[in-house]
Amino acid sequence: MTVTPEVTRTGLADRYGRVATDLRVSLTDRCNLRCTYCMPEEGLDWLAKPELLTDDEIVRLVSIAVTHLGVHEIRFTGGEPLLRRGLVDIVARTTSLDPRPEVSLTTNGIGLARSAAALKDAGLDRVNVSLDTVDAETFQKLTRRDRLKDVLAGLQAAHDAGLTPVKVNAVLMRGVNDADAPQLLEFCLERGYELRFIEQMPLDAQHGWDRTTMITADEILGMLTERFHLTPDDASKRGSAPAETFLVDGGPRTVGIIASVTRPFCGDCDRVRLTADGQVRDCLFARTESDLRSALRAGADDAELADRWRRAMLNKLPGHGINDPSFLQPARPMSAIGG
Repeated sequence: MTVTPEVTRTGLADRYGRVATDLRVSLTDRCNLRCTYCMPEEGLDWLAKPELLTDDEIVRLVSIAVTHLGVHEIRFTGGEPLLRRGLVDIVARTTSLDPRPEVSLTTNGIGLARSAAALKDAGLDRVNVSLDTVDAETFQKLTRRDRLKDVLAGLQAAHDAGLTPVKVNAVLMRGVNDADAPQLLEFCLERGYELRFIEQMPLDAQHGWDRTTMITADEILGMLTERFHLTPDDASKRGSAPAETFLVDGGPRTVGIIASVTRPFCGDCDRVRLTADGQVRDCLFARTESDLRSALRAGADDAELADRWRRAMLNKLPGHGINDPSFLQPARPMSAIGG
């Protein structure tokens, strides 16, 4: 279904009837890990400080999204958002908006042990922590850093602070950590974390993604069912959530699989992204962006910025097209986009 621009006057609707209510805000492109499926070991240039939105600019754009455009979920991402010095204040100012959005954070967990309580006090609702293995040697191989203990401490601190449900995001790499999948699920089940496996996507800085070597959702299910009995959860509860969830050993515990490549869910997408340098991305895999930073710094008022944002959403395609032969990977890697 195609909608006219007039229909979008109060929200972030696209031409296919989807409405974005979930905003992912990247606070920095910097990261303190070098995961092999995301970054090269060396040589990735960071955004210069003048290019980055200031704390006040971030809060202003988030406020416009919430009060003018119907957004009710905010996820702060990176890079690694815990590297942003003003994070706690940004969270506090966001949770004080009226209407109050749900506010979460996607992090690699390093530094979370020190900041979880402060983030909870600022109003943060929950966290997603990236963790691909609980084997120290494999972790170091994947991330090129010996920081597993810090991540595990961050997970525990988030749980203790009440940033629940604590969700864990995992990417499996063939021949590296794919055999660890059952162990990782057992680890999460024992601690009350909600695990989500994510198919590896073509968002690495080195553009080395290969569809033929990616571990698929069906393969992940096969690995897990060797140890656990999995049954599909109630599909009516999924809504626009990216994860298909499965009851583990009859439930109520669950595991999720995000099959972005093999079973895309573009038709139900309700997400929009704001990069750390103030660009609107209507899709994670978009090859074009819409600049809000320039208009903001040129003195545009909230109404004009909201209108620019609405118009940006009208360019959203019906799907990401990963499985189409004409698909081209975005120039920006995941670290510079924000998940």
